[in-house]
Amino acid sequence: MTGKDPVAGDSRRETVKFLKPSLAQIKRWGQLNRGTVRRGEGLFLVEGFKVVEALLRSSWSVNAVLVMEETKERWDSLLPLRRGAFGVYAIGRVAWKKLSQDRAPEGIMAVATLPPREEAVKFLESLSGNLLLLHELNNPNNLGAVMRTAHWFGFTGIILSRNSVDFAHPKVVRASMGSLFDLSILADADFEAILPRLKGRFRLIGSDVRTGSPPHRCECPTALMLGSESHGLPKELTGLADEIWRIPGSGRAESLSLPQAAAILMYACTATA
Repeated sequence: MTGKDPVAGDSRRETVKFLKPSLAQIKRWGQLNRGTVRRGEGLFLVEGFKVVEALLRSSWSVNAVLVMEETKERWDSLLPLRRGAFGVYAIGRVAWKKLSQDRAPEGIMAVATLPPREEAVKFLESLSGNLLLLHELNNPNNLGAVMRTAHWFGFTGIILSRNSVDFAHPKVVRASMGSLFDLSILADADFEAILPRLKGRFRLIGSDVRTGSPPHRCECPTALMLGSESHGLPKELTGLADEIWRIPGSGRAESLSLPQAAAILMYACTATA
């Protein structure tokens, strides 16, 4: 990051009033790195320029924006992107280390509000386009990477099963590079209850390492289901699928990583030629 405006082409200038946070506020924000606190407070941390920019451009609610005291002049063109009832706080380097997950922090983060938890039926009724279902995915970096890929290939929604990593985990948020804020997400879902509701509206496709058909373009809305790298999908779920896909390979590796497999399957599903 240079000393130039982070948001290229935005000529707006506003005087930002930087507030000084209390020790209680800093302590509260620092606790958001714990899942139980995030769920209890309904808040989570968003760190890094690109991710904060994506949040400010989205419809997600913002509770506060935090900048490192010594870098606050770098964000003149970013902060006016969203006018709202939230404060902008300047924080010293020592206190910043209590909040930041980055070894070389850029000096900006936000406190975002978790969206209201939707009932599964209402969520499913609102869906359009292709859908990604992730069963017991517990690696936060993998989930963030898959979110970014899903956004790239035009998938509009993600359903996470029970026993999956929290989508507001700091590593998920950072690895998604802001794609999180352009996706509809349903968490803690009961897949055995949801899958029958998807059939008919979506072509339900499961995935397996060793058995199934090669992936191909889908002409109708698709619900693509993947399991964790360690365990894959259980038989009770693959048995509900309309089709099972496997990715052919000629090497001796045991399997692809989940983000690699997800990217290949989503590309095949949406390829135009």
